[in-house]
Amino acid sequence: MFGPFERMVAFRYLRARRKEGFVSVIAGFSFAGIMLGVATLIIVMSVMNGFRTELLSRILGVNGHLAVYALGGRGIPEYDALAQRIRGVDGVTYAMPVVEGQVMATANGVNLGALVHGIAPDDLRARPIFADNIRFGDLGDFQGADAAVIGERMAQKMGISVGDRITLISPKGQATVFGSVPRVRSYAVAAIFKVGMSEYDGTYVFIPMAAAQVFFIMPDRASQIDIGLIDADATAGIAPKINRMIGSGLSVYDWRHANSSFFNAVQVERNVMFLILTLIILVAAFNIVSGLIMLVKDKGRDIAIMRTMGATRGAILRIFLMTGASIGVVGTMAGVVLGLTFCANIEHIRRFIESLSGANLFNAEIYFLSKLPAEVDPSEVVTVVVMALVLSLAATIYPAWRAARLDPVEALRYE
Repeated sequence: MFGPFERMVAFRYLRARRKEGFVSVIAGFSFAGIMLGVATLIIVMSVMNGFRTELLSRILGVNGHLAVYALGGRGIPEYDALAQRIRGVDGVTYAMPVVEGQVMATANGVNLGALVHGIAPDDLRARPIFADNIRFGDLGDFQGADAAVIGERMAQKMGISVGDRITLISPKGQATVFGSVPRVRSYAVAAIFKVGMSEYDGTYVFIPMAAAQVFFIMPDRASQIDIGLIDADATAGIAPKINRMIGSGLSVYDWRHANSSFFNAVQVERNVMFLILTLIILVAAFNIVSGLIMLVKDKGRDIAIMRTMGATRGAILRIFLMTGASIGVVGTMAGVVLGLTFCANIEHIRRFIESLSGANLFNAEIYFLSKLPAEVDPSEVVTVVVMALVLSLAATIYPAWRAARLDPVEALRYE
């Protein structure tokens, strides 16, 4: 498509001489703009993908894909038999009864709001997100009536470790002649976990199922049944089956309904960031247009001479198409390399910048996660590359057409 003569002239025009330095500066800014635009898009989209994946894996690892609740908060009777029937549904990996309640946790004079999960010791040991992330202690000690497992962030705030005791105060009190008295119970810390999400590491407390039933005054009942699935996206097909099985008085919720506002906000932010960052590439494409127009005006005499020596309009068109497209192609490839390299080392880069500036760039209390995630989606990288190349090539069409339409007689009249 492009002959040797056209390639030679195009690449020579890219190496501007001193008197054409301004054109070279515009070409340099165009190259830098496309490179940074492509790299920024890849980095931001990868971070957003990683953020969503990490949050999804932790939220579903802790809470399950589906949950059966009792309407009105009355609790689920005969929960073991119901959980056994749910485990028989195709696509279900586990069904774990849980007693859940909000409490005030206190130790060493520090008071924190906490969410207690009463769960069978075997069920907790079967949850990989907790069993594989025990930092201190042993889940084998999670048994009896006064054992507790807490998150690392809560342990740090309270200044407690394995073997220390934590006191839980439930607002659901016991009626006495003096009125309602809050229930207070002390538990020994058997293990400390860290799942990497501040909401769970700082607020969750696990105690044995039987102890939770006594503490929350729910004899022989469970607050909910957490259900895990083989495929997180199969909730729409499995939820109706479970709903028909559980009968009246109970309801099924899936993870999309429970966290819909959160994940919708992440998706909206992701789309808006893609649109905004695309403008960087668009601005760089406009720089290619302005740079090529100036190059065409500056090379008017050269174009006229090439035309009189036999160069066709198509050849002139291809010369300037190649000149502009080279900036876009090289800038796009450099941007891909820069973006992928940044994504592969993003956590090290974050720590390096924090060590230089002394600022906390990724506060776990705000962003929920303890480290900056990045997950590169090959299809998104291809989309960014194609978009950058299309914009770059489109930007060269009008200047190249202007160059091809230049009349040699008019260009040489005043030379």
